[in-house]
Amino acid sequence: MGLPKLKTKISVEDYLEGEKISPVKHEFIEGEVYAMAGTTIRHNIIAGEIYARLLVKLADSKCQPFMSDVKVRASAKTFYYPDVMVSCEEINQNSLLCEKPILIVEVVSPSTEHIDRREKLLFYQQMPSVQEYVIVDQKKMNIEVHQRQNDGRWITYFFDEADDEIEFQSVGLTLPITDIYRRVRFNK
Repeated sequence: MGLPKLKTKISVEDYLEGEKISPVKHEFIEGEVYAMAGTTIRHNIIAGEIYARLLVKLADSKCQPFMSDVKVRASAKTFYYPDVMVSCEEINQNSLLCEKPILIVEVVSPSTEHIDRREKLLFYQQMPSVQEYVIVDQKKMNIEVHQRQNDGRWITYFFDEADDEIEFQSVGLTLPITDIYRRVRFNK
């Protein structure tokens, strides 16, 4: 009977250096590296709609929206690639990561839904800069907005009706839910 193989962990520095040259994006959690799968067209359409609205809204602001190719440092040893995020920090444009986002949006996929709703939610809520974490379903019209309150508590709002409007308080943007899903055709 053979011995179990040991998982080798890598350092944050080695992860960051590897991401500079890797053709595949990887998330990094406590020394372990996870390759990211591609997304569906629907996933991309939804994230793109949100990003486009944020880009227009923040055009004359010091805040900047980013798409899924910019990673966020969720903790000292945890890095994710959110689908969309907004940061108002001064960022070196050659940087590969954002450390103080105020808004993070994840469009959930069947393979990532558990991680997005639990693990990432916990990490993002611990980041002092994050004011909102938004989880967007791609299988049906359903959005969760987790908002930090002035006293530090978090409140979650759920939206799933065609006349709902989503308020992104952190950036002062209100969007009808139908704008977010306007190009998406759901299977009946």
